[in-house]
Amino acid sequence: MKEIILIGGGGHCKSVIDVIEHDGSFKIIGIVDKSNLIGTKVLGHEIIASDNDLSKLAKKHKYAIVSIGQIESPKLRIQLYDTAIKAGFILPSIISPNAYVSKYAKLGSGTIIMNHAVVNANASIGDNCIVNTKALIEHDCSISNHCHISTNATINGGATIESGCFIGSNSTTKELAKITKNSFIKAGSLVV
Repeated sequence: MKEIILIGGGGHCKSVIDVIEHDGSFKIIGIVDKSNLIGTKVLGHEIIASDNDLSKLAKKHKYAIVSIGQIESPKLRIQLYDTAIKAGFILPSIISPNAYVSKYAKLGSGTIIMNHAVVNANASIGDNCIVNTKALIEHDCSISNHCHISTNATINGGATIESGCFIGSNSTTKELAKITKNSFIKAGSLVV
């Protein structure tokens, strides 16, 4: 079993832990968070270091994933992703065993597909994205890097979502919709 470091120990980390443990491809060996939290635990997994220690950890360990969510801004997720890449980590795509991802879809590095999400044929999802619980990404969608597609969001066929966007829970895009960089779509919105 491959070992993995989680970067960020907040609320979203609990969902990431659940997916990783259920999948069984990786063994979580620790969490990186604020230095004052070192020694505490998240669902039984210890916070072992701060993000200042990523370079040292990368000398011993190969895999990591950003395990913080994003709401108002992708800035911290982008910063942590870039820091992990520069440190030498490989950031794998992680897919919940309860999700469906078409063999014709493309996923970037560090992207996580949560429980019961669906990613259909010819969809393309960039690096460091979250496709949250029960989100639906339809055929031919293009989602750029560092996006968070929230729970029950529906991205209809051919939609384009540029980098850094947050798509709120229960929101829906029309077919071929285009959402520009760093947009924040409120929960329950209809994007035409």
